[in-house]
Formats: sequence, structure tokens, C-alpha cells
Amino acid sequence: MGAGHGHGHEGPRGPASARHRRRLGVVLAITLAVVGVQVVGGLVSGSLALLADAGHMLTDAAGIAVALVASTLAGRPATGTRTFGLQRAEVLAALANALLLGTLAVWVVVEAVRRWDDPPDVAAGLMIGVALVGAAANLVGLLLLRGPQHESLNVRGAYLEVLGDLVGSVAVVVAGVVVATTGWARADVVASLAIGVLILPRAWSLLRDVVDVLLEAAPRGMDLEEVRAHMARVPGVVDVHDLHAWTITSGVPVLSAHVVVDARCLAEDRSGEVLDALGACLGEHFDTDHCTFQIEPVGHDAHEVRQHP
Repeated sequence: MGAGHGHGHEGPRGPASARHRRRLGVVLAITLAVVGVQVVGGLVSGSLALLADAGHMLTDAAGIAVALVASTLAGRPATGTRTFGLQRAEVLAALANALLLGTLAVWVVVEAVRRWDDPPDVAAGLMIGVALVGAAANLVGLLLLRGPQHESLNVRGAYLEVLGDLVGSVAVVVAGVVVATTGWARADVVASLAIGVLILPRAWSLLRDVVDVLLEAAPRGMDLEEVRAHMARVPGVVDVHDLHAWTITSGVPVLSAHVVVDARCLAEDRSGEVLDALGACLGEHFDTDHCTFQIEPVGHDAHEVRQHP
């Protein structure tokens, strides 16, 4: 038997990124504009750090574009063959973002090492000016995504990318000031290395979260023993086993369990009340709307092969 309860929602929640497509679109437009400015500025000034930051932002723009497409696909209705629709498309897009970030970091570090022994002359003033424009644009992007990034892996990926862009722009500004005041051309290469090193932890963090979803780990912050204890306190429930919880995509947790109820509850045909109470409990305490329960009489589990406690 199954139960899915809204408890204050209009209906089942869709992927979180779908609610923030407009903000992602604005951030994408800003990012692409800054990339164009940085590429021109990097070529004219001779700054590797500026070109590296432009490459970083271009990769981020591609990631945001993928996130937009994925959020559109994820919003499509379920079918008989894809019972959750294409909601996992968001997770696959986040995986692509993580891999793109990691690849970019390696390229930047390799290029910076290659230029260490022969750093190019840099037009520091132009380098600083372009980097400041990039920093200002990144601040706008962060403000747009600061709230939504807590709801969606894709939006979080975009937020982390913009945050990395801001750090990269600051690093370029610092390098430009060093070149302008001391003439030490390797400051540009050092800034490039810093950008590459800063990208790697962000890529790893996003990749780890994506892998958790794909391996169907319990939603972050959900303690299954606590869930089991809450369910066991519902009147009529004797035991809970084969309890599973996972995430379809950001903002869409799912739970299933075998629920043993007492004989009196079954005899009085109150299993529907138990289902309602369980759904209300999980919706209220664990923000989980999509729940599936198998109601069983005492002793039925002796006939089952348990997959999970």
C-alpha cells in the first residue's frame, strides 16, 4: 500500500532548479558578457590569469546552460516507462559541471607551470580594469543565486562556479597590482595557479554530492534511525523494516518501508488511518512527500528476504 501526502503543498514537488530558471538565465547572460570582455582584455594585456579566468567563466557558462536545459527536461511529466519523468537529468547535468570544473583546473595548472620560466609581459592597468568588471558581475550573480543554491544541486553548482569566478577575479586584480607596483611578471602565473587550485575543491564537493544521489544514499541530514523511531510511535505500528530513503533529484526525497501493524488494527480495517498518520509524520518532520508503505501483519516478515533492517 502506498501513500503520498502534500501537507501544505499544492502537489508533489518538482525539481528545485525548475523554480529558478529565470535567475539562471540572467546569470548565464552576465557570465557570457564578462567572458567576452575578459578574452579581449586577456589577449590585449597578455595576461594568462585573465585568460584562465575567462576560460573558467566560459566553462561555468556552459555548465549553467546545461543546468537550464536539464531543469526544463526535469520538469516534463512522468510516463509509463519513466515513472519519475526526467528529473534525474538535473543530477546528470551537475555531474557534467563537476567534470568540466575538474578538467579546467588541470588545464590551468599545466599552462601556468609551462609559463613559469618565461612569463609574458603584462599590461597591468588593463588587466586590473577588466578583472574589476568581472568581479562586479560575479557579485551580482552571487546575489541572484544565494537563496536558491540551498534548494538545488544544479543551482548550487552554478553558485559555486560564480563564487569561484569572483575569487578568480580578485586573484587577477591582486596579480595586476603586484605587476604594476613591482614589475614581477610571475605574479600573473601565480594567480593562474591559484585559480586552478581553487577550482578543484569545488569540483570535488559537487561531484561528491552527485555521486551520493546516483548511489541512492539517504538524503543529507536524514537519520534513518530517527525516521524509524518516529514511524514506530504511530498508533497501531508494531515494527518498521526494509526502510529505504533516497533522492530522485534536488528537493525530491523518496522513502519506502515495510510497516508491521497489530492484528486489531487490521481487523478493524484501520490501515488507511495508519497510512495517513505515517504520511503526515514524514511530511511534517522530514519534509518527505513521496512515501510508499507496505502494510503487513505481525509475523509476515518471516516469509520475506530482508534487504535492509
